[in-house]
Amino acid sequence: MTTSPKIEHIETFLVDLPTIRPHKLSMTVMSGQTLMIVRIRCSDGVVGIGEGTTIGGLNYGAESPESMKLTIDTYITPFLLRKDPRNVGPLMAAIAKSVRDNHFAKCAIETALLDAQGKRIGLSVADLFGGRFVDRLPCAWTLASGDTAKDIAEAEEMLGRRRHNIFKLKIGRSAVKTDVAHVAAIKKAVADRASVRVDVNQAWSEAAAAGAIRALEDVGCDLVEQPISAANIGGMARLSARARIPIMADEALHGPETAFAYASNAAADVFALKIAQSGGLYAAARVAAIADAADIGLYGGTMLEGAVASVASAHLFATFPKLEWGTELFGPLLLTEEILTEPLDYSDFSLKVPTGPGLGIALDENRIAKFRRDGVNRKVHPMPALKTGS
Repeated sequence: MTTSPKIEHIETFLVDLPTIRPHKLSMTVMSGQTLMIVRIRCSDGVVGIGEGTTIGGLNYGAESPESMKLTIDTYITPFLLRKDPRNVGPLMAAIAKSVRDNHFAKCAIETALLDAQGKRIGLSVADLFGGRFVDRLPCAWTLASGDTAKDIAEAEEMLGRRRHNIFKLKIGRSAVKTDVAHVAAIKKAVADRASVRVDVNQAWSEAAAAGAIRALEDVGCDLVEQPISAANIGGMARLSARARIPIMADEALHGPETAFAYASNAAADVFALKIAQSGGLYAAARVAAIADAADIGLYGGTMLEGAVASVASAHLFATFPKLEWGTELFGPLLLTEEILTEPLDYSDFSLKVPTGPGLGIALDENRIAKFRRDGVNRKVHPMPALKTGS
């Protein structure tokens, strides 16, 4: 008689990593990124990993890496210990009854459970969601130095290396005329060699957005992301109805319920799908289904996550038959440090989705130890081989 596996230990820790340059958004400027890593160890020897990350601590939303760690340690771990890790859906549904919101923390846990289950039965996370339609995903790069000349030089470098030919510009910190001129200069420089899009991160009023979108249309911008407050569904609907280019919802989307509200009000032409913001991969898949039913385009978004969460997103996004606007899973490239034993493949303007069991990646334990906030910087020994079959 085979004994069911049990969750024996859940470890969480923070990893502080520098970025290659300051990353300027309308609400903050980032010069580093903190990853909250979770490891779930099971009695059958399988270890699953997950990640929770946000933008600029609490500048972007209601969770931070520190709060995710606290939520998992205090509330989620006691519930999960000694449970059967194979029942991912029921476990996450049970957690939802006692832990409200905290989407990012839940996503990190769900990712680790899915990684473990994939390793256990020898399937990738994409296979657990029905299989992939593609092996590579188009990947955008965000130009966010705040300096037009630097951004043009960065775009030319990415085009020359065949790493990115989709560029998203972070605007909203400057006057509208200044922002439009910035976009116009970059679009003129790259011309038809690349798609140029903008992300306003809710910085404009509806009146300002109406005029700015018309100006952006004239200079060749392809897409405008969350130009006004996420709460202003009526305003987003009015802007979407008038604009000649698509309007994308991002900060507005916090799972299926908000996605349904936006779809019902025709308040966006495109959804920026984020697994953490949705509350996990299962919830993100439901958001994608709502978009598909409402004929809303999909874009694979990011919270500027590190490799673990970026790969989790990639596995899910690869299972969509339509991903019209590509992805922006460039988060690992914004960091100065490689934390995987085998770096991700960013080439030919796309990201290759790993094919191994679970997430198909492994952490470089020595690199992780060096940057752990808790001071665990000693040399660590390699992890024991994980079981990948039933």
